[in-house]
Amino acid sequence: MPVPFIDLKRFEPDFLDRWMAKCRDLTVNTRFVLGPEVAELEKRLIEESGAKAVVACANGTDAIQLALRAAGVGIGDKVLIPDMTFWATFEAVCNVGAKPITVDLDMADLQMDFDLFRKAAEEVRPKAAILVHLYGWGTARLDDYRQYCAEKGILLIEDGAQCFGAKFNGHSLMKDAWLGTVSFYPAKVLGASGDAGAVYCSSAELAEKVRQLGNHGRTTHYEHGLVGWNSRVGVFESSFLLLCMDYIDARLESRRKVAAQYRERFAEAGIRTVGPPEGYLENGYLAVTLHDPAGRPALAEALKAKGIGFGTVYPGAMSLQSGANGWIAGKYGGERADYVARGILNPPLFAYMRDEEVEEVMAVMVEVAK
Repeated sequence: MPVPFIDLKRFEPDFLDRWMAKCRDLTVNTRFVLGPEVAELEKRLIEESGAKAVVACANGTDAIQLALRAAGVGIGDKVLIPDMTFWATFEAVCNVGAKPITVDLDMADLQMDFDLFRKAAEEVRPKAAILVHLYGWGTARLDDYRQYCAEKGILLIEDGAQCFGAKFNGHSLMKDAWLGTVSFYPAKVLGASGDAGAVYCSSAELAEKVRQLGNHGRTTHYEHGLVGWNSRVGVFESSFLLLCMDYIDARLESRRKVAAQYRERFAEAGIRTVGPPEGYLENGYLAVTLHDPAGRPALAEALKAKGIGFGTVYPGAMSLQSGANGWIAGKYGGERADYVARGILNPPLFAYMRDEEVEEVMAVMVEVAK
């Protein structure tokens, strides 16, 4: 039985009717840019996260760039980032004129290695760092990162593109972030009808600067106090996200259930999995299995033969990307990130997967592991 890696069409019974009605309302009333839906979305995101303020923007990459600019990171500044992340984290640093320096990952949770990060920080004295919360959870050393960066005056931005709905010690990861970002790309746990993102801020002052930067630096409609750019979220995207938030608890529960099933069955079969550290409630964004890089192709072929989709998130370390040449200002380690990139495999995981689909995926992977 074929199983897609992700299926974005598993809507709730009344979802499409409600969405079509909303689209008609927006179109008839030509409410397209900066409508009340944007303000309502930001309000709902504040309520969900416990953050002081949230500013919605055009996409997750812009969210990182807005956070960097609002933090005062610019030309020539050094920024520590994980070697295992999506390219947007790397390019956002470059796009504000700063210099990225990569840090290897911790094999226990596949997040940035705190001890290596601390070594890098002591040697290069960065102005800022980006901590990426990958795979639907975060680092076991989250408190250590926040405390260390606060003590050393390192501006810590938390890239939460994959962590919406995840909790640490009972709270959203964005609740206590100084500056945090999220992506609402359609394939995310909370996905929009197109690109969208948001910046979570620990103060009203930071939020005002982010908002100004994302709206051409405006102080009034035709007065500009900053050089910014256009990163306004659309009203259609905001409306879609608001509608999805009405169902988000059920979607998260469904995803978490599948992730737990995978880990239990794969552990019994001797397949290595990685999951959230103690203190985390994951959001079920991705299921993570690790394999000998030499053996992964056989597993991939077996899944393809059955019509089962899979991912390799991510298939390459940042420091080894050809696009990093001429931009990267240094690296600490990288061997572990490279190994994981060549050995990771993510089985299908999405909201409302059917039991028979989950069983089909597990059966094929367990058979290959024998």
